[in-house]
Amino acid sequence: MKNPTRVTVGSERQLLEYLLDHHRAELVDTVRGLSEAEARRRLVPSVTTPIGLIKHAAFAERNWFQRVLAGLPDAECDGAMVGEASFEVGDDETVADVIAEFERAGDRARTIAADIGLDAVRHHPLFGTVSLRWIYLLMIQEFARHAGHGDILREQIDASGRT
Repeated sequence: MKNPTRVTVGSERQLLEYLLDHHRAELVDTVRGLSEAEARRRLVPSVTTPIGLIKHAAFAERNWFQRVLAGLPDAECDGAMVGEASFEVGDDETVADVIAEFERAGDRARTIAADIGLDAVRHHPLFGTVSLRWIYLLMIQEFARHAGHGDILREQIDASGRT
């Protein structure tokens, strides 16, 4: 996923979609070039790792666009729908695998949202009534925050010497 061409003027939807794609790409950029071992390094007390951030982001895409916006049952979503384990990456999964999973989830999110108006609403069990506009803003916030986490983890990895 490469960073999309900057959009600074356009409809509200164009701007929201650009910012979401921008932060998707920024998040992926935090793991590009890391070895498999580096991507799995735990540098903070939580289970957060660079690759785990991407795995979690894929879960977030599926949760908000497939489960909430499209109303799909978990069995029809593209991957694991267990929130507690969303940062966990299997030993058999590579950085490339997890990036591809995130990109597939983003592609499906775009397809699902394409014909839905920003004011369309859905029900979420914890948040109540939410609009597509709100989902876009939430995902922009989520991916921007996690890209910041990824930047800090990457800086720590780079400063400690590459493995």
